[in-house]
Amino acid sequence: MVINIISEFFKSNGLVGAIGIIALVMYVAYYIANSIGQKRMGSAFAIIIGLVLAYIAGKYTGGKKGLADIKLFAGVGLLGGGMLRDYAIISTAYGVKVENLKKAGLVGIFSLIVGVLFSFIIGVIIAVLLGFKNAVDITTIGAGAVTFIVGPVTGSALGASSEVIALSIAAGVVKSVLTMIITPIIAPKIGLNNPTAAMVYGGLLGTTSGVAGGLAATDPKLVPYGALTATFYTGLGTLIVPSIGFLLVKIIFG
Repeated sequence: MVINIISEFFKSNGLVGAIGIIALVMYVAYYIANSIGQKRMGSAFAIIIGLVLAYIAGKYTGGKKGLADIKLFAGVGLLGGGMLRDYAIISTAYGVKVENLKKAGLVGIFSLIVGVLFSFIIGVIIAVLLGFKNAVDITTIGAGAVTFIVGPVTGSALGASSEVIALSIAAGVVKSVLTMIITPIIAPKIGLNNPTAAMVYGGLLGTTSGVAGGLAATDPKLVPYGALTATFYTGLGTLIVPSIGFLLVKIIFG
């Protein structure tokens, strides 16, 4: 009886149910992190749990949308969709003070350019080492190393296969998880303790979820600043990687 009530509630109020699921995942993730004395790894554990659940759901349904393919959890597709994702990214900018934003200046812009190019080049090198020879495939995987959003955008624009797009997303997710874990560890050593440093850091790494999660574990007040430049990083990546990046790769690799 109770199970039927919960089931009907989730089906009728998909978004509310999805928020409840995410809350449960976050609770379990941070409980695990606290149990091993690594609270800062809570967000990373949450991502891992989400990936595991998506894999299990994919195996169970044979679908392509993870938990969203199960009718009971269809609301997860809306909660994790592009609309709310973009809303969450943009909303972080409202915590930024203009006077601190100006302090980043040319350094912030320079960090964006360097960050995108460096990540793309590393991704291209890895793709070549893995044996990829097609310019579209190499560019798509390189884009994934920029962020897991730039990867599929680039792959779709260039006509890459679904397998290569999946690899690009995987590369971006790994980068995001590592950023979450490493950020609070290295923050004291690199002076990541003020808004300007957070903006430069976000511009260099660019993965919004990774930077936001890592800065939240370091100092929550720094999150809007790092997330701001990280958001610009994603936008810059989606502009130059499928165009200029692809042309350069095609010239080099044919």
